[in-house]
Amino acid sequence: MTTPTAPSPVRFADLIAGEWIKTRSLRSIWWTIALAGLFVIGSAAVAAVADRHNLAATGTTPRGPADFLAFDACPKPGYMTLMLVAGSVGAITVVSEYSSGLIRTTTVAVPARGSLVLAKATVMTALWAAVGTVVATGSFLVSQAILNGRHAGVSITHPGVPRALVASALLAPVCALIGLGLGVLIRHSAATMATCAFTLLMLPPVFSQNKRWSADVNHAMVATAWQRLVQNWEPDPGSRAFSATVAGSWLVYGLWPLIAVVVAVLVVRRRDV
Repeated sequence: MTTPTAPSPVRFADLIAGEWIKTRSLRSIWWTIALAGLFVIGSAAVAAVADRHNLAATGTTPRGPADFLAFDACPKPGYMTLMLVAGSVGAITVVSEYSSGLIRTTTVAVPARGSLVLAKATVMTALWAAVGTVVATGSFLVSQAILNGRHAGVSITHPGVPRALVASALLAPVCALIGLGLGVLIRHSAATMATCAFTLLMLPPVFSQNKRWSADVNHAMVATAWQRLVQNWEPDPGSRAFSATVAGSWLVYGLWPLIAVVVAVLVVRRRDV
């Protein structure tokens, strides 16, 4: 008579593999990612073409590299859309399981709920870091290739370019983790999407930079941090507005996803599914 052996504990690598299979099986996510990436790169191309036409119309030729980086290589409409898409996809990976009831099956198979959240966060980070890198690099190369026709393009070694590319590449995973955290907290599709859009896009403009307390809140927002990091010129010292700092903006990049994931892990451990 043989003695039954206890099942071996699930490894974290297995959880990551399982979460990757779940994500890969959602075809709508890949169409959404592809369209969002094309929209960002297309926005960069449109902005660069407009600036090239403006230079041709005025007949001016820049004496040195023009500072079109923040407007052409990093178009705000494109990256605001990418923020919304990344945050929504991060939320969907959690909310879809709650709405379908799959989360109950998952937690029975893997009682370590915190590890499940961390596995989801790992997959989202890797996926959106890859997407962000491709989009940021593509936007830069396309926009600068167009501007080079008027000798207004900048090289990848131009001051501010590496920082802008890294900030733009990391913007997507930062927003995806924020969306994931909100998905764990709220667990309802419509409410999660609305909260994600409000937090990432609608809340920052509410606070101006003309008063210290309001500027501090504004600078704590991810969208504001990204805009400061892609800005390749120093703020006007004579301006009455309080400007965000580069170091502070990087801190915002780190704290938002960290807090979102930590809170999600704590909540999922204490709350019934």
